[in-house]
Amino acid sequence: MTLQHAIRAGLLLAFSTSVFAQAPAGGAAPPPADTSLSFFVTSVGSGKGANLGGLAGADAHCKALAEAAGTTGKTWAAYLSTTGAGGVNAKDRIGKGPWYNANGVLVARSVDHLHYSNVLLTKANSITEKKGIVNGVGDTPNQHDILTGTNPNGTASEMTCNNWTSDSNEDNPKATVGHLDRTGGGAMAESWNAAHASRGCSQEKLIASGGNGYFYCFAVTE
Repeated sequence: MTLQHAIRAGLLLAFSTSVFAQAPAGGAAPPPADTSLSFFVTSVGSGKGANLGGLAGADAHCKALAEAAGTTGKTWAAYLSTTGAGGVNAKDRIGKGPWYNANGVLVARSVDHLHYSNVLLTKANSITEKKGIVNGVGDTPNQHDILTGTNPNGTASEMTCNNWTSDSNEDNPKATVGHLDRTGGGAMAESWNAAHASRGCSQEKLIASGGNGYFYCFAVTE
């Protein structure tokens, strides 16, 4: 070996030793995913049709149901849109995801996945905070209509039952509803969040439409 080759070999050995010395002894494992409850369909509605007490009342209902089911320490938002001054889009209320149901099953990785793929939102996965299956088409009574007031892309529709303060028994106002089981009638029967309009805002009108005043709840994630 020539002197030049020896110098190169020594430098290579020194460099390699330095690199290995700086490398961690073992790769740190990423923290486990939080698969605890962060999405559910309300097991009960307000009892006043689409009069939920506005967004604040709906959010409080989500929190109360989640905590009664044993999930604490999370901020909850109802998947509902409002219109007019201060109106908000449902998609902007719920954080970034991911979200899991009461069985620890992933229902959406992100807001985009929720709205532009959403293949994981099914009757079997869109369960209540108590792990209950909500009645759909073929069940008695059918309760698959879920209040949203929202378009397919997560933005506000024009039908929000006066921003979730009306339980009128008239034909108007109305609410946009989604189909939890993604089947049935309506302009977009397979949509989980924008299948058709309700017949009105009262409990009676919602039941007649195929619902029971239920709505989606999401844990707000960073």
